[in-house]
Amino acid sequence: MKAPKGKYAWTATVGEKGQIVIPKQAREIFGIKPGDTLLLLGDEKRGIAIPPQNTLTHLFGAAFPAEEEDQ
Repeated sequence: MKAPKGKYAWTATVGEKGQIVIPKQAREIFGIKPGDTLLLLGDEKRGIAIPPQNTLTHLFGAAFPAEEEDQ
């Protein structure tokens, strides 16, 4: 079965220290480099999500919009 364009699935094994290795193809597709900080979102019913890197900036901007300067 061929995956729809732009859709992927990988597996990762959790090590003794709770660490996972992100598969190389996933790191390449999403531009994940050593030292990057990833945002993990969790929902007990739906699972864990690792959104794209720009999501943290977007969420921060939505939570703390820039104040308009006095005119």
